[in-house]
Amino acid sequence: MSTEVSLSCDRIERYLGEEEERVHALRGVSLEIETGSVHAVVGPSGCGKSSLLYILGLLDTPDAGRVAIETEAVSHLSDDELAQKRNKFIGFIFQFHFLMEDFTSDQEVRWCPGCGDYAVLKAVQSFLPDLGLRRENIVFVSGIGCSSRLPYYVSSYGMHSIHGRAPAIASGLASSRQDLSVWVITGDGDALSIGGNHLIHALRRNVNIKIMLFNNRIYGLTKGQYSPTSEQGKVTKSTPYGSLDHPFNPVSLALGAEASFVARSVDSDRKHLQSVLRAAADHKGSAFIEIFQNCPIFNDDAFAPVKEPNAPGLIRLAHGEQIRFGPDGSLGLSYGPHGSIQTVLASSVPESELIVHDATLADPSYAFALSRLDSYDFTHTPVGVFRSVERGSYDDAMAAQIETARAGGEGNLAKLLAGNDTWEVN
Repeated sequence: MSTEVSLSCDRIERYLGEEEERVHALRGVSLEIETGSVHAVVGPSGCGKSSLLYILGLLDTPDAGRVAIETEAVSHLSDDELAQKRNKFIGFIFQFHFLMEDFTSDQEVRWCPGCGDYAVLKAVQSFLPDLGLRRENIVFVSGIGCSSRLPYYVSSYGMHSIHGRAPAIASGLASSRQDLSVWVITGDGDALSIGGNHLIHALRRNVNIKIMLFNNRIYGLTKGQYSPTSEQGKVTKSTPYGSLDHPFNPVSLALGAEASFVARSVDSDRKHLQSVLRAAADHKGSAFIEIFQNCPIFNDDAFAPVKEPNAPGLIRLAHGEQIRFGPDGSLGLSYGPHGSIQTVLASSVPESELIVHDATLADPSYAFALSRLDSYDFTHTPVGVFRSVERGSYDDAMAAQIETARAGGEGNLAKLLAGNDTWEVN
């Protein structure tokens, strides 16, 4: 029996190389090994050992030269215990291959330089292995727009569908194939303008689909017209004197449709975005995720205030935790008049009056009030999961209804078509 367990790097060399972007894309991958049981990482010079440790958070830089790492003797372990440790390493190697190979398609990624879609794509590709599903059981359906190119770049099943109709197509797919994980990729124009009706009804029905709305507050693909989320007064090619429209708040809209899961994240915050995607994937029923996404060509830095380090107006929602934000967490939230929520100096009110976030409240009024804190100058901007409640899904109800109908025996199509309300005219 071997006296130590080692992870060889020579099998993963081709997934790392010197591509800095790929190294960063793998941040967050971890070996699920107990504290104190760090193992040797061995392999030929230049195979990527330092990069691997950097990815695991054990090194500060991806190129640290020679690496020495503690080994753990395992000679005292039983065969079963040793097998468990080895399986964890094998599982990691598989996950590493799964991440870089199985969900990165062979298509050239074509967005404008600096587009926030790149960051979202990387977050999605590196999150998908966590689902534990075969790529054949994951489907991305998109509408029309810049973000809707994403299905081309993910190695899974996908469909670049009709303008605004992605939720309808995804609803049919999720209802007829409950073994699939179905994701909708859409934008503020695609989902909230021509697709607004399809969006709210998919959320109302609680179909088991996950809708990612990339919000850049502009029509990017058609070269810079104002969108349903553009602020009033926005000067664009289609509004040379400023937009007259009052914009949608996508989170408020989804909550108004009583979506059972509603969240928001930011394109550049990969850790937060992936945590939201994970929560959405685990949710049974419709999930709506708004993603603040930068368009560097037609609406650059639209979300700059919430991307600053320690952005003072960014309110991170965490279920079961008191909502605190601002400098040193000095600000909090409390209930105001008529069911509203207001910001307060935490030290100015009793501790009991500070709101503890509860995403599981059945009544959407609380989550809606949180969404109304938004302002276009980002004075207060909540991100995270606003609402996550259990409610029967449409596809489950449909499957049960079909099963009940089948239990009554075979139907008669001709009789169904004729019905009881037909007559002959001579």
